[in-house]
Amino acid sequence: MTIAAVLRSKGSEVETITAHASVADAVSRLGAKRIGALPVVEGDEVVGIMSERDVIYCLREHGAESLGWPVARVMSSPAVTVTPDTDILDALGVMTQRRIRHLPVSEGRGIIGIVSIGDLVKYRMERIEAEADAMRTYIQSA
Repeated sequence: MTIAAVLRSKGSEVETITAHASVADAVSRLGAKRIGALPVVEGDEVVGIMSERDVIYCLREHGAESLGWPVARVMSSPAVTVTPDTDILDALGVMTQRRIRHLPVSEGRGIIGIVSIGDLVKYRMERIEAEADAMRTYIQSA
């Protein structure tokens, strides 16, 4: 099971932001889209990621004045990314080790999607349930 399978299931639409946009713009987009992170891009290349945590930590340390700063000053960089052929369990391992909840999916230098830890757990649970159902059907038919 790979990240490509998750993207086929959930879709590959990605909301992004540029490094020169303001933190207030990022907060507005995160809230409007009800998402937890925005990949920061320059052209098609992922140069960082702006998460809810980045915003909270920045506000705690610097106050409301930081809302006018550029995203580049607050984002986590470089972004940890995966490719479509990354195994789901490997991606979950990276997320656990790095204590992150979102992974941009890149191919070449371009972004083609994003997955959250919730997306990966949901997909994994669906596969486990399907395997269990197949096993029950097999046992009942024997």
